[in-house]
Amino acid sequence: MEDTRRLLLLRWLTAQCSDESIDLIAMSGDAGFRRYFRFTTNNQSFIAVDSPPDKCNNEAFEFIQQRFLAAELCVPEIHAYEQQQGFFWLADLGDDLLADQLNESNMQLCYQQAISLLPRISQLPTQGLPVYDQAFVQLELSIFTEWLLEYHLDIHISVTDKQQLQACFDLLIANALEQPQVVMHRDFHSRNLMRVDDQLAVIDFQDAVVGPITYDIVSLLRDCYIKWPNEKVMLLLQEYIAVMNQQLSLKAYSQEQWQRWFDLMGLQRHIKASGIFARLHHRDGKSGYLADIPLTLSYIVDISANYSELSFLHDLVKIKVMPKMMAKKEHSN
Repeated sequence: MEDTRRLLLLRWLTAQCSDESIDLIAMSGDAGFRRYFRFTTNNQSFIAVDSPPDKCNNEAFEFIQQRFLAAELCVPEIHAYEQQQGFFWLADLGDDLLADQLNESNMQLCYQQAISLLPRISQLPTQGLPVYDQAFVQLELSIFTEWLLEYHLDIHISVTDKQQLQACFDLLIANALEQPQVVMHRDFHSRNLMRVDDQLAVIDFQDAVVGPITYDIVSLLRDCYIKWPNEKVMLLLQEYIAVMNQQLSLKAYSQEQWQRWFDLMGLQRHIKASGIFARLHHRDGKSGYLADIPLTLSYIVDISANYSELSFLHDLVKIKVMPKMMAKKEHSN
């Protein structure tokens, strides 16, 4: 079938560049609906993005890119944007994802550099950004119940169990709302950071919102795609707390408070992520993310074990969800 949008994108770029020889080379996509292509004109490499306006928040991408630039963060330059069709012509930052460079020996230095970006993001102006409020957090948590439990694993819990699960969700929601509220990237991890010369560039920032101060740091340190030794994670968390206390002049919160915020925020994120990975498989035909569900579930089991008020969540995932997930994986192999 003819790729109409690709042809329209090529026609638009040809007009923008006055170059009839453009060839679009497809790149690996992301978890959303955007498609990325590399092309060359005037001996320079660029990125073209097909970002359907009915499915992607293109205005937010442009808006937040300007905010990040103003904060002297390294982000892709927008050379041209066609709003009606949802086409972007971006600078090419290369292929050096931080995720592809990480190992046990360089992890600490790389993550320290990533952490140094967070004060600049957190202190961006909040005007015009969505707020990560109660309804927002609840909606994300519901993805777990709908798409992972019910749709993917055919687990249908009783009304009483749903009430107990919601009580756990309520605790996670309260945890998010009680923290200092800052601008957060909302997907700040090693696959969305790129090495450009001696600095880190930030990509995939269009979903930025105003929300809890631990969201981005837990996204980085308890990554959905790679797990690091807890000792290293805790040391880096301490560095983050020190940096944020200094840069934001926060009042003195206890170590226990920061730890609880961090742990419960990670639980919320991993619950959401496991549901999204199942949805990507069933709704969007992106089955590769199924392989990432076991890691997100392992985080949930490990961290919830430290909080007695989350015992229902712990038992649900450990006793019902993980065994069924592994059985389904073995059956599909």
